Amino acid sequence: MLDAAVIETLELTRRFDQLVAVDRLNLAVAPGAIFGLLGPNGAGKTTTIKMITTLLPPSAGSARVAGFDVVRRAAEVRRRIGYVSQMLSADGGLTAEENLRLSAALYGIPRRERATRIAAALEFIGLSNAARQLVKTYSGGMIRRLELAQALLHEPAVLFLDEPTIGLDPLARRAVWERLQALKSRGGTTILITTHDMEEADALCDEIALMHRGAVAAIGTPAELKRRVGPEATLEDVFAHYAGGAIDEGGTYRDVRRTRTTARRLG
Repeated sequence: MLDAAVIETLELTRRFDQLVAVDRLNLAVAPGAIFGLLGPNGAGKTTTIKMITTLLPPSAGSARVAGFDVVRRAAEVRRRIGYVSQMLSADGGLTAEENLRLSAALYGIPRRERATRIAAALEFIGLSNAARQLVKTYSGGMIRRLELAQALLHEPAVLFLDEPTIGLDPLARRAVWERLQALKSRGGTTILITTHDMEEADALCDEIALMHRGAVAAIGTPAELKRRVGPEATLEDVFAHYAGGAIDEGGTYRDVRRTRTTARRLG
């Protein structure tokens, strides 16, 4: 484990009756890194995220985020993280500026700092010129960038992104990538991302952990993982090799419905 790891899990385990969803997971994420958590549906990614964001207690083991135990110091962890889920978090009946004012109030940002932070966030995500337009008039890519700004407004130490570009067209996807790369270059924020998009993982991630059946099947940089599989291997090949199947094996009805709903609202 890294001495200065911003996210660290030690034998982290979660059971649901007889099902072991996450099995003795050991991870260490370096400060300022973009870390990818990959795997097929049911691999344990979502359960892992829920535990390290304090939404679900572990059955065994431990985890620390930004130096705080996720069980004993849950409130301190929550103050130091931002989270962008697949669910819509921006209010379409409000402008971007109004959405960010609401987020600032919810995060407890002092009133004297709110206007400055909101203006800086809008500039960073490229929405300054659309700040007073209703969000329901935005494209999917603009909505996703606004949701990113909401999660960053309180300057979190760690940002969690769940399928951040699902349903976006290639141009919108690239725009989100550019913002994440710019965020990394600014320093100060560590990013953990889940994605089924291997091109996205290859382009963004400094390190990747590939989960399968609740455990880490492989971990390393994208280049290291590809070398292990073969001289001409892609991340798709890595995924298939360690997860034992294709990237998209169909999922359950609920998985398909959730994905299509998300794609439709962002499209």
